[in-house]
Amino acid sequence: MANHADTSTDAPVRKRKKMSAGRILAWAVMIAFLILSLFPFYWMLRTALSTSRSLSSDPSSLLPVDFTFGAFERVLGLATQEEAIAEGGSGASVNFWLYLRNSVIYAGAVTLGQVFFSAMAAYAFARLRWPGRNLVFGIFLGALLVPPIFTSLPNFLLIKNLGLLNTFPGMILPTFLMTPFAIFFLRQFFLGINREIEESASLDGAGPWRTFFKIILPMSTAPITTLGILTFITTWNDYFWPLLVGNSEGTKVLTVALGVFRSQTPAGSPDWAGLMAATLVAAVPVLILFFMFARKIIDSIGYSGSK
Repeated sequence: MANHADTSTDAPVRKRKKMSAGRILAWAVMIAFLILSLFPFYWMLRTALSTSRSLSSDPSSLLPVDFTFGAFERVLGLATQEEAIAEGGSGASVNFWLYLRNSVIYAGAVTLGQVFFSAMAAYAFARLRWPGRNLVFGIFLGALLVPPIFTSLPNFLLIKNLGLLNTFPGMILPTFLMTPFAIFFLRQFFLGINREIEESASLDGAGPWRTFFKIILPMSTAPITTLGILTFITTWNDYFWPLLVGNSEGTKVLTVALGVFRSQTPAGSPDWAGLMAATLVAAVPVLILFFMFARKIIDSIGYSGSK
């Protein structure tokens, strides 16, 4: 008598979950929020692909009005003055690559310095024992309550007295060393590291400096990367401080340059197409940076949530 295969051992077929009314509503709300979040970026792209002269003729159109790449050509310095004026631009030249370089130098230097020194300060607050440690840390946390605008005037006077106006050191120094948020953020991570790791390193003859650079920093790549990205984006988007101390052509950053570009009003109205094109191009480095290190950010958030 032939043996028949026992079909009862087959893997059970997964049943699809029925879409309840609650799940459908949740998906609809999530999609609606996604559309609302992305629509401003689409509107910027639509405006950048239009001509400034034609925008006023059909301002409610969802598609580009008189489609053209002229705005991006003006921003990148590829269009002549006559072509810019013909499309409704101001005709003024925008030294985009110079301002982009200045923004990269400014944001990059602040990010490197702030992350490095904040990591050392946070490790000192988390692990080293010294008199007044908690008091000093409390003062640092209290600084979070002070709006940055309150410190702009004292910092400006200090930079002016040092003769550092319209220089990169004058722009970078006030936020180069550390910030209260950066120290608090990294200190919370360092407190979650098992002390036995440092004790083992100490038994092997490693001092505090070697332990910090050889063990703690490699273990902290996720939060340090997250802090670096947050610092870079915040500095990249900074407007008021670079406007105060770095308004020369050699130090002017993109945010300040876009403000000047906005104030140029040919035919009584701003060059909206050129402004939106410049804004989109200026956002590209930040988007590239975010997507390159998105995994590190997710890992940092997951680690913090599991503690």
